[in-house]
Amino acid sequence: MMFGDIVIERQPVSVCVPVNFKVTLSVGAVAAGILKYQWFICGDDGDTYEVYGGTQADLIIDAIKTHCYVCRVHDNFCNWVFSEWVKVKVLDIDAAGLPLQWQGEPHIAINPKPQTVQLGEKITLRCAAFGNPAPRYQWYRNGHLLLKNTTGTLQIENAEAKHKGSYLCSVSNVLEEIWSEPAEVDVVENDQLPLAETKAVDKVALLIGNLNYAYHPGLMAPVMDVHELANLLQQLKFRVVSLLDLTRVEMLAALDTFFELLNRGVYGLFYYAGHGYECVGRNYLVPVDAPQPYRTENCVCVQRIMLQMQERHTALNVVLLDTCRKWYNHQRIPSVIMSQRPKGNTVYGYGTCEDAEAFEVQDGGKSTGIFTKYLNKHILQAEKVTHVLERVSEDLGRDPLVTGKQAVEIKHTLKEPRSLADLVQTAGHTRELHFRDFCWQQANELPGKNRLTFLCDVEVELSFSALFSNVMVVFGVIKTTGPKTDNCTITLSSIPPMEELYSGPGRFEEMDSILFDEGANPDCTLRVCGLQKLKESLVIRMDLHYTHMESRLRFTESKQVDIGKPLVASCKLYETIQTTPHRKPDAASAQNIGRILRPKQTQAGPHQPFTRKAECGAQVAPFTSNEPEENDENELQD
Repeated sequence: MMFGDIVIERQPVSVCVPVNFKVTLSVGAVAAGILKYQWFICGDDGDTYEVYGGTQADLIIDAIKTHCYVCRVHDNFCNWVFSEWVKVKVLDIDAAGLPLQWQGEPHIAINPKPQTVQLGEKITLRCAAFGNPAPRYQWYRNGHLLLKNTTGTLQIENAEAKHKGSYLCSVSNVLEEIWSEPAEVDVVENDQLPLAETKAVDKVALLIGNLNYAYHPGLMAPVMDVHELANLLQQLKFRVVSLLDLTRVEMLAALDTFFELLNRGVYGLFYYAGHGYECVGRNYLVPVDAPQPYRTENCVCVQRIMLQMQERHTALNVVLLDTCRKWYNHQRIPSVIMSQRPKGNTVYGYGTCEDAEAFEVQDGGKSTGIFTKYLNKHILQAEKVTHVLERVSEDLGRDPLVTGKQAVEIKHTLKEPRSLADLVQTAGHTRELHFRDFCWQQANELPGKNRLTFLCDVEVELSFSALFSNVMVVFGVIKTTGPKTDNCTITLSSIPPMEELYSGPGRFEEMDSILFDEGANPDCTLRVCGLQKLKESLVIRMDLHYTHMESRLRFTESKQVDIGKPLVASCKLYETIQTTPHRKPDAASAQNIGRILRPKQTQAGPHQPFTRKAECGAQVAPFTSNEPEENDENELQD
């Protein structure tokens, strides 16, 4: 390098950022002498101005508007050189989805939208992404590269039939490449454009039913309600995770995983059945470990769930609550929950209205929440989701068991006729889709069948089925008997023991009605419950009992099989702190089918409203209000 030469070794780079984002532009230069710097900005009038204070190699700015910048590098001998011009592009777009520790990798803020146009009309598709360096764009139609379409906006002036297809945009910089959501473009020949068809890029549902409470009256209906609703949502192509009896830590962990599966274009549905209450406009869900009395820090706030679902920019959010909404301490100041912009994509279906209870009944030999009973009746209908809930409300309103006691409340901000039965558009294998596939498979993975051969030549097959995402059934079937064995029986147990909570004498016998497929005839079954608490691998122990045909003596042989962490156990929702063991509900809490369920009558004291999910019978005389008191709230905190 000759004396006087100034060489710029590192040029500044263009960036694309949200409003008010702090940007650092850098230039690197070398020379024989001491270098000085001056940054310039191109103003709105087209003239160039010095940036006040911009006299260092690094220029730090708060990006307010889109501007171009250049840096002059000079020395004390009147030698100078300019860097390349760079653009700081500012997108006035909601950047709520931008990671907190964003390193500059591309992040799509605007995805191209599906559209239908007439022949000869203009097609305009837009994709916009944040990136540092500024991202590059490349468009594709039906998987084929469109060479000349390398900006964020693709325009076709005169639409022809050949322009019909699925469009994707690749967005990349030196850090990463990502893909936009697919946009279907249809070109029609007549003047009558079809109505826009709403689609989902995916559907995800989290269902939670709490019934075995440690310190509050036990419930019956959530078992069948969650199971039946999960089956119906699977028919609607939802990825369903269904969980029973969660503590607060487990509920929050399950919700966090659920939120991670929600992305732009996804339909998200959250359903809860169990105890709940309302306080100063906030609804709270009661985990099974919530102590007496209720405190908001021991419960889960519905409004926070709604807020976090909306922040994921989903195409549809549905929150369905089959729980009481009795008021507690309504004199308190409400908690600070920031309101959301009206995104027009949320539907709330409350099983009952404010300051009222929700009831569960014995209907046709099974327990069901009366709201969920009618919800399951209509949910498969290919109608706008609000219309489905209106039908649920009308049916419940005609039910004589709850007339004047329970009424469905529906709130929504929908601007499009979205239905739970909308088709899933799976074109385009995005990073988000791969992530949902991975998480879904993780939470639903069952062990494979396993054949065990004992020393006495008896062969037994183990197989597995999921009743819920945290309740698994193990089946044992004797496939072949040995030449010298007679009267073979098997018993199954788990290590560690996973307590059976949902059936047995005086318990919820109706669980057995969903245990077997028609025609199934296993020799032994084991129901493994509470898989979300499993921290180590689960071992299934099989004991084979048989009579030796020659000695006529009874013998027992045992084998163990390590099946890893099945279903939701692999998601690590378990608590890491010491908790109080659940208190088992009394056997009397589940009466015989067909009888009226009448809990003991108590008087409510000050600040002790009745706030339970009540039960009533399938056939009743005039209904009596014998609800038990259930906790006051002296120190609500949020």
